Amino acid sequence: MFTSNPFAEISGFLSPDFMQAYVVIMVVLVAGGTLYDIIHKKSAKYFFKNWQQQKNSGARQVGGGEIVALAVRSAVVDGLMSGEFCNVRRRIAHLLTMYGFLAQVISTAILVFCYPTSATPAPAIWPLIWYIGGLLVCVGGYWFWFFIRVDVAAEGHSPFRIVRADLFILSLLISVTLGLVWGWMQATGTSGANFMFALYLIATAVLFGSVPWSKFSHMFFKPAAALQKRIAEADGSRSNLPAPADKPEIFGSNNRLPRQY
Repeated sequence: MFTSNPFAEISGFLSPDFMQAYVVIMVVLVAGGTLYDIIHKKSAKYFFKNWQQQKNSGARQVGGGEIVALAVRSAVVDGLMSGEFCNVRRRIAHLLTMYGFLAQVISTAILVFCYPTSATPAPAIWPLIWYIGGLLVCVGGYWFWFFIRVDVAAEGHSPFRIVRADLFILSLLISVTLGLVWGWMQATGTSGANFMFALYLIATAVLFGSVPWSKFSHMFFKPAAALQKRIAEADGSRSNLPAPADKPEIFGSNNRLPRQY
């Protein structure tokens, strides 16, 4: 099961061109949705305006070499390691979900475009990465959904209470879960695999098509925002701001518990 290409198995009744076109459409939806989000909410305009204001109020100029060093540190600490999360459980759940999602996206593109049919068998590593990526998303995502969310862990609300902000994580979990179930049903010859595949396509379309209304596009803004924060700290423009709520104040108690994000 874990070494068979699920997308090649459906090529008998569904043209590989269909799946390739579907993937391209999903990419277009993400790009278009992100641009719409930037234009409609004026996120980029506000971001650069705020950055310029902080730069003008800085105590010193940050050189080009220092900016490069800060960019590398931001990419490693904030991007690859999700250092912006002070809560360890929240960070681990986020990393599992993020890397699992990336593994699934990359392996899906390789399997669909490079090994679309059984005539060109895919190396076992790529289907394995596809399944492992999906399992990582499920572990991190469901752990976050049922045990870490602030309205569940701190406020005592039901884990089944849904608000608009939950659109991204819910559509992601549903898409990946249906994909794993479809792959298992197809590998084991269970009836209804094609129906499950149709549900998987619909859920995935919702995930990538709902970018303007979900938090999907935030993943593109966060690296730039993290870099802006580090530059502001380096040039002194953040020195007059109060301490973040998730960190103890200089003269406050050191026993303050970290916030649940």
